[in-house]
Amino acid sequence: MPDAAPAQNDADVMVVNPQGQSSVVLVCEHASHVIPPAFHNLGLADDALRSHVVWDPGAFGVAQSMSRRLNATLVAAGVSRLVYDCNRPPTAPDAMPEQSEAFSVPGNAHLTDAQRQHRVDTYYEPFRASLAQTIANTTGPVIVTIHSFTPVYHGQKRAVDIGVLHDSDARLADAMLQIAPRHTDAVVLRNEPYGPAHGVTHTLKEHALRAGHLNVMLEIRNDLIQDAPQQDAMAQRITTWLVAALADLQVTGVVQCQA
Repeated sequence: MPDAAPAQNDADVMVVNPQGQSSVVLVCEHASHVIPPAFHNLGLADDALRSHVVWDPGAFGVAQSMSRRLNATLVAAGVSRLVYDCNRPPTAPDAMPEQSEAFSVPGNAHLTDAQRQHRVDTYYEPFRASLAQTIANTTGPVIVTIHSFTPVYHGQKRAVDIGVLHDSDARLADAMLQIAPRHTDAVVLRNEPYGPAHGVTHTLKEHALRAGHLNVMLEIRNDLIQDAPQQDAMAQRITTWLVAALADLQVTGVVQCQA
């Protein structure tokens, strides 16, 4: 299958509330299920195109609501993670996966180095640069990435509702986990259902750890955020929880709930 991607356009990277005044910078790498027409759906059948393997259902809605509540800038990828997973470095095999859970991805099979580089240049680099610039323009940035996960994976039910993930810097994750019972009755676990060993902390390492910025990655079970009311309710809960954790860490930047 040819790998002729379209020229970059504004939809490839979405920046929500670019004038946001919060110290929190929100990130949603798997916000979109869009596969540009030139990729011919990557050869996927309809059941795969409707599934969570294409994107993180509900995550962008939660992130948008958090952006409004915090008056924070949100940087989100505008294409499916199967075209390019913006939470992976270009060297990672699963940046353009040939297999995602039970589904093979024919349009990602046997890509040449030139085809892979074209996707890096078209989708990853603009996302990386936009996020880096947003962080550079933010005083005392706190990086918070928003994801969702399927409640059943490879036939196994997952025993977690919200995952609080971190890499080598656990400061914000620790603060959130310590006060979690005050803010939610959900099952909250550290580095579940994924963790650093699964390669999911690229954004944190690239944009937060190197500069010493506070950071956390949040994974939300996607059946808890299926529609706009659920997404807004989850955003309100997480925003209040996040602001409280940052207060406990005595963060001095602009971090407050606006609504």
